[in-house]
Amino acid sequence: MSPKFGRSHKFDEVTRRDFFLLVDKGLSVRVAALKLGISPNTAYMWRTKAGVSASRRANRKYSDEDRAEFFRRLELNRNVTVVARELGFVRVTCFKWAHEAGIYTGRDVSPKREEFLRLRKDGVPRAEAARRVGAAPRSAADWDLGIRQIHYGRVYPDGRIVRYKMGAAASVRYLSSTQSYGQGVELERLDRPISSRYLDLAQREQIHDLRAHGMSIRSIARELCRAPSTVSRELSRNTTSSVGYLPYAAQRAATARRQRPKARKLLSEGPLRDYVSHRLSTRWSPEQICHRMVKDFPDDETMRVSTETVYQAIYVQARGALKRELVSTLRRGGSERQPRRSPTHRTSRFVSPLTSIAERPDDVELRLVPGHWEGDLIVGTLHRSAIATLVERATRYTMLAHLGHDHNADTVRDSLINVVQELPQSLRHTLTWDQGAEMSEHASFTMATDMKVYFCDPASPWQRGSNENTNGLLREYFPKGTDLSKYSADHLQAVASELNDRPRKTLGWDSPAERLCALLESVN
Repeated sequence: MSPKFGRSHKFDEVTRRDFFLLVDKGLSVRVAALKLGISPNTAYMWRTKAGVSASRRANRKYSDEDRAEFFRRLELNRNVTVVARELGFVRVTCFKWAHEAGIYTGRDVSPKREEFLRLRKDGVPRAEAARRVGAAPRSAADWDLGIRQIHYGRVYPDGRIVRYKMGAAASVRYLSSTQSYGQGVELERLDRPISSRYLDLAQREQIHDLRAHGMSIRSIARELCRAPSTVSRELSRNTTSSVGYLPYAAQRAATARRQRPKARKLLSEGPLRDYVSHRLSTRWSPEQICHRMVKDFPDDETMRVSTETVYQAIYVQARGALKRELVSTLRRGGSERQPRRSPTHRTSRFVSPLTSIAERPDDVELRLVPGHWEGDLIVGTLHRSAIATLVERATRYTMLAHLGHDHNADTVRDSLINVVQELPQSLRHTLTWDQGAEMSEHASFTMATDMKVYFCDPASPWQRGSNENTNGLLREYFPKGTDLSKYSADHLQAVASELNDRPRKTLGWDSPAERLCALLESVN
């Protein structure tokens, strides 16, 4: 027994939500309504108010030959439906062609008109015949003249059709957040697994269920073992203010967004391309164009383009989106894009693999045991001279190595070996250096001195803080912009001795030389 739908029947929010879930899974509006026992009219009203569009196939395109063939057959058979079926055309389109050509294809089945015409044929006056059938005088006059009434118009006996302007359609205000839940996506693409890094249908159903139970975004993320930002973006992209988040619709929308290649915005003629071309010709940068466009067209979402899209339209000649001569209007005027090398793919400066500072023993950080050193170069004018500096971490004891004009890897290695070999074995444990090319011979240095070399992270001078501070102190003796090769090894030794005899606040006002002697005595 089919359900009865009362005019005053009220449905709760749970029924409305279940209806949208059924539609989201692919059921038609009418089937979903009957399944829940609600009126199809109510269901269609819900869908209209929610602003949810139904899936529609793209309109078929007909040629002039198709239209001519339709009218040729219509001359032989006046039934539009039969002709449309024979040709495989859309029936509504064929009726539209016939009406535009002034061919009336309908038939009047009004019983009042038929009775009125029978009475008139029997000689009954028009007014009397209209009174008997209950017709309006204007309708009776039209029937008497052979005029047929159609929707918003009349068909005259000579085939002429007169259409009247339809009144202003009732404005329907839709919610600002609308979504098409019937996007055309092939079933094969919809079910094809992509990668575990993307949300699948099962996880989207889980998001819907957990959200319906009132769980927060972070709680849902923990349940799915996902980042909270992933869940947040999923809900913001696929949630409407009218029907909420629906998992099947979100899956179809995500699959449709993945489709490649996408149509390029600047490939076709239009206001967007004209705006970009004009601004480039006035030497605006792509970044200025993209951000200014938002201010110039705040309500026109079609006038939006990213900076990268503009650059690709200029540089990639194969796509031909913008004129090639616009390259000269860019700030740097380059004819081709220069690829940027990623820091993760930088060419190694060392033949032997380096050992990261992260692998350095933990007791080095405590500065309790002497023998752990930090090193670097201070460079003279035009990088033509240098001095190697070594600082002991626990005592801040400083040693300087003379290099002269040459400070390549071999020279730095030999100079450091000569300086380090003057130290007792108890003061030769580790050396921390930056990733400069001058230390590329670190393996042979380790073999000669039995000191393990550790390298700081790129652009991380604070990981050699003692050495950086000491280099600043040494600049009092060796100012920047001077030729360091003019200083002899004896002069460097005198500077190091003076610096080691200076008391330090960090050592409790002991000098580095005093602290080093005390540590050596305690170790012995």
